[in-house]
Amino acid sequence: MELADIIAEYVTSPGEIPERSLREASRRFLDSLGVARAALTSPPVSATKRTLFAIHGEASLIGGGRSSPDGAAFHNTLAIRYLDFNDTYLSKEPLHPSDMIGGLLALATAFNKSGRELAEAIVIGYEVGVSLCDTTSLRAKGFDHVNFLQVGAAAGMARLLGLDRKATSNAISMTVVPHVALRQSRVGELSMWKAGAAAEAVRNAAFAVMLARQGFTGPKEPFSGKMGFMNLIAKDMDPTPLTKLNGKRILDTYIKYYPVEYHAQAAVEAAKRIRVKDVRKVTIETYEAGKSILADKEKWRPTNRETADHSLPYIVAVTLLKGDFWLESYDLIGDSKVIEVMDKTEVVEREDYTKVYARELPTRIVVESSEGRMEAEVRIPRGHSANPMSDEEVLEKYKRLTGSEGKVNLMELSPDGLRWEVS
Repeated sequence: MELADIIAEYVTSPGEIPERSLREASRRFLDSLGVARAALTSPPVSATKRTLFAIHGEASLIGGGRSSPDGAAFHNTLAIRYLDFNDTYLSKEPLHPSDMIGGLLALATAFNKSGRELAEAIVIGYEVGVSLCDTTSLRAKGFDHVNFLQVGAAAGMARLLGLDRKATSNAISMTVVPHVALRQSRVGELSMWKAGAAAEAVRNAAFAVMLARQGFTGPKEPFSGKMGFMNLIAKDMDPTPLTKLNGKRILDTYIKYYPVEYHAQAAVEAAKRIRVKDVRKVTIETYEAGKSILADKEKWRPTNRETADHSLPYIVAVTLLKGDFWLESYDLIGDSKVIEVMDKTEVVEREDYTKVYARELPTRIVVESSEGRMEAEVRIPRGHSANPMSDEEVLEKYKRLTGSEGKVNLMELSPDGLRWEVS
């Protein structure tokens, strides 16, 4: 059976969605909104909003204003993604599943959908996007993870707008076939497009879903066809995970505790445990993905935020010097003291760490100083599905990002009294 049809069958007949998953969707909505609001004054988000000012529509922009649904999908996703502080899933392919929330919010406001409907769509989108990441590695083939993001987004949006099975399959096809994204977005010195790639993928999905809603059809067999995704891009793709969808995969994803790429979360935790007056040598022991993604040549002299939040040497150096890592830590890009520590740093892969990835994300920091040798290891960082953040920690992160004081208004998405009515 064509994979697009398998996904469409689930989207239109998912069974009862677990209340625990809906509750988790409300936590992800709050987390994503907080991260987005903290990014509203960043150069790329500001540029996008200026671009959209001339486009009128009924979809809400995070931070105020309205635009077309696809335009709002781009803007909202960019805001959520830019700080690299939204949630993550790691498997054969990594994903930031909450990237799709920006597009879902745009369509929910444009088509007057309820908070409950939005939560269900988030759960559906996560289920599909995360499960696709278990089927194959796109990174190893030179393609970007947003190829899976856009399919999850299309699935969630199709659910949100009530598309039938045929229309949902067409929406997925029109999302996949014309929009294959390359991994070049994340190679070497990174640009604003690191976040823009996710925004574009979600915008593509929004437009495809709206077309399919009006009866527009897409190519047959977008995955299994002769010139389809599985034959040209991922011949080793195993669709089995897409046959086991149960609405619980959102519970397998991770909220970020620190504003750094997820492979550096454990590094920040470990480095915070080491307090020294001077640094003679730093050794960072990690797994293959941590080294290959966060310690290639360009990551040793980051010149912009986009590269610095993917630089393991920079992140560890700042944490050792300051004892913490938060948004203002990126003001130290180019700082001579940070560079001095980076120049004393070595990043090495440990095979035993690579073997347990991504069940665990072990990182060990060893610092040699005049005070002696100090080290710390973290195997599962706070926020991981095996070490989840509490509601209080998620709310505190939101308040710290937005400067909010007192009670936050929240949507009621589950019967246990949780009320998160975020404006």
